[in-house]
Amino acid sequence: MLDVNGVVDVEHLKAQNLRMLPTDQHNQILNQGMKALPRDCHEMLLSSSGQARDGVYLIQPGDVPILVFCAMQEGGWTVVQHITMNSSVNFDRTWSEYKLGFGAVTGDHWLGNEYLHQLTRGPGRYKLGVKLVDKDAVTKTGEYDPVLVEDDASGFRLRLGLFQGTAVDALTLDTENYLHDNQKFTTKDKDNDNYFQNCAKLEFQGVAGGGWWYDACAGANLNRRNVIYWQKDCNKEHLCKYAWMMVKPSDSFKLVQGADCRKDEL
Repeated sequence: MLDVNGVVDVEHLKAQNLRMLPTDQHNQILNQGMKALPRDCHEMLLSSSGQARDGVYLIQPGDVPILVFCAMQEGGWTVVQHITMNSSVNFDRTWSEYKLGFGAVTGDHWLGNEYLHQLTRGPGRYKLGVKLVDKDAVTKTGEYDPVLVEDDASGFRLRLGLFQGTAVDALTLDTENYLHDNQKFTTKDKDNDNYFQNCAKLEFQGVAGGGWWYDACAGANLNRRNVIYWQKDCNKEHLCKYAWMMVKPSDSFKLVQGADCRKDEL
């Protein structure tokens, strides 16, 4: 929201987005009176000397402030996706909806490809975290370091670095002839995948695939709301109840000059 001078009216933005949130979350969103908004949850955690709690905060990775859920107890991760098996939130969305996000940040949601791009483009290196919880409450995690989601003109292409974790590497390890690394994003109205049909439209038990970085089609898909799919960790035989995707600055944080960064350096 802009005021009459063309300046972002942060207070109006807060008011508009806070109306549907519980009262006890308001003070967290106000960021305890910070003079400048942090660009991500990790910066917010550092500025609070590690005292910030899990919850909803206002950050500004680009020109416009956005509300996000911060996983502070896990190290200041900015949550960019959350899904529950048989979620009431519809993930069968258009390109524009996936670009700017949908759902509630306190529940199942997609933060938005544009904001994923703004977060991961730097100025420093970022990493992608994945958290999976199965029906027996067994949790598996994985990290890709670094991560970059390119801009709209590049199809929000996903670029990933090295993987580590207890989960299967389902995005960069081509064990089933599906390689999600370096793929453009596909939605039901914008087909960028490598299959002769649109992978986002293919249904399982009557539910379409949802937007994702498809190959032809998927070794992983965390945006199908009837079955969370992550190769052997989460599938129709081994059901998972929850999944999260998160980003934070890389532990090996360093500044990268954007003009000199070539795509093959990631």
